[in-house]
Amino acid sequence: MFTNNHGNVTMMPKVVEAEALNTPSLPISTKIISDTPGRLRLRIAPSHREAGEMQRIAKMLNAQPNISQVKTNMHNGSIVIHHDRNDESLQNVLATLKDIGIIFAEIATESHSETAATVANAVYDLNSRVEKATSGSVDLRIIFPLSLAMLSIRQLLKQGLRLEIIPWYVLAWYAFDSFIKLHGVQKPQPSGAGEKS
Repeated sequence: MFTNNHGNVTMMPKVVEAEALNTPSLPISTKIISDTPGRLRLRIAPSHREAGEMQRIAKMLNAQPNISQVKTNMHNGSIVIHHDRNDESLQNVLATLKDIGIIFAEIATESHSETAATVANAVYDLNSRVEKATSGSVDLRIIFPLSLAMLSIRQLLKQGLRLEIIPWYVLAWYAFDSFIKLHGVQKPQPSGAGEKS
């Protein structure tokens, strides 16, 4: 408290309005893609598919005791959450997502058709099954390019360098290209580029 020139006691002026402290961040529109016991897959709206935002969400989710693993994919904006296989665990995950600012709504999928989304989800689930069956040592991102590479070697050994049929180098290129695309290899950033000043 302060005393003014007239001897009256006055309150110190507020520096920060209380309303500004309680203003929530913008909601993050999200769609539940699949919900199976112990696994929840979400797709984040394109406007929130930034590395910092996705990492912030993953970090907050990983801090929860009932969540064992969180995987993010910047390319399609998906977040896969592995949690305990009970209803209470799922409710805790959903409550955490709500606290983070995630709302569940229909979101634009950037011109992907429903059929394309269904095929992508089927491939993703098949990949998860293969990875689980091989204890995480092999998945479709290895099997598919390796199969094409082996087929290209077979074609080379059987036909030599003949170019009349599907040439070996085309299959070899597809093996290389699919390996790069499926592993999401990115150009390394210079040191300090991702740091905030």
